Amino acid sequence: MQALRVVLACVGALLAALTALSVLRMLVIPRPRQGVVSRVVDSFVDLVFHGLAHRSRDYEARDRLLAGQAPAFLVAMLATWLLGFIVAYALMLWPWTHHLPNSFRESVSSVFTLGFDSTKGGGPTSLDGLAAASGLIVVAIQIAYLPTLYAAFNRRETEVTLLQSRAGSPPWGPELLARTRYGMRVRTDDLPEFYALWERWAADVAESHSNYPVLIRFRSPQPFTSWLVALVAVMDSAALYLALSPSRERYEVRMFLRMGFTALRQIGVAIGVPVDDDPDPDQPLQLTYDEYLAGVQRLMAEGFPVERSPEEAWPHFRGWRVNYESIAYALARKTDAVPALWSGPRRWEGEPIPPRRPPARLASDAR
Repeated sequence: MQALRVVLACVGALLAALTALSVLRMLVIPRPRQGVVSRVVDSFVDLVFHGLAHRSRDYEARDRLLAGQAPAFLVAMLATWLLGFIVAYALMLWPWTHHLPNSFRESVSSVFTLGFDSTKGGGPTSLDGLAAASGLIVVAIQIAYLPTLYAAFNRRETEVTLLQSRAGSPPWGPELLARTRYGMRVRTDDLPEFYALWERWAADVAESHSNYPVLIRFRSPQPFTSWLVALVAVMDSAALYLALSPSRERYEVRMFLRMGFTALRQIGVAIGVPVDDDPDPDQPLQLTYDEYLAGVQRLMAEGFPVERSPEEAWPHFRGWRVNYESIAYALARKTDAVPALWSGPRRWEGEPIPPRRPPARLASDAR
């Protein structure tokens, strides 16, 4: 029996090391891949929230519920790590306590630094000290981790919020180009500067969301906005801009598109979504030609300068969109992003939500 306890104590030591490695991998040494523990916990939390949200047919109610998914994941990870340490130190204490329930009692007392139980002797006292240090360090690191997450979240949401006046809510690529002529009086000459800004935004999101994948689950404060849908909308507008107005091409637009689909691919790799690094530019899109034509007609109706017909521009637009469509649709489905136009299907049935437009109103004397 004592030999079995020693073997299980070795298993406990291995479990403690693996739990510590999981903590370090997620909170201290960020890398663009999820660990096994975080993937399992994320899948479980996602299953629970999807099951609850699926019952609601109203998107806003569903969004309010899903807003709690990211915090729930963080709490679940903390609970998983603490449970891992409790089990690990209980197994390591068993050779001294000779009774497994007493080992768990002492392990809980030590991990949570309560100090209500302890076994005399150098070995168990050392393990009690390590258990207490493990519990304190995990909680402290988790607390220190939160400001990093919310700083990245705030940087992300600033540009997403600013996009509402340009591209509607939820944002849509053709709407962005149409509003350069409609009401906003924004010159198309200003678009390269806009895309240069979004290139840096995409680089920031690529770095933060691939190293801290939980940020993908943090939803925008407003129900009809989404960092992912916003990125896809700006990329669609850039692809349309290059396809329809080749003489106005600027390197900022191409650099943004390159950074945009690079960001999506990095995030996809980080969370285990299949990524095609070299898609065939002639392969068909999930976006239909009729949907594309409706978008082009929207911006042409507002007088956007077009040099190619929709038929001539379609192969050029398709050649750009094939680089990011599949990964964008997969991420939108996985994160249950707002079902905007040109953003793919979701895990529930429902029609895409068109962008809301501000009413064209004037003061009575201006009229």
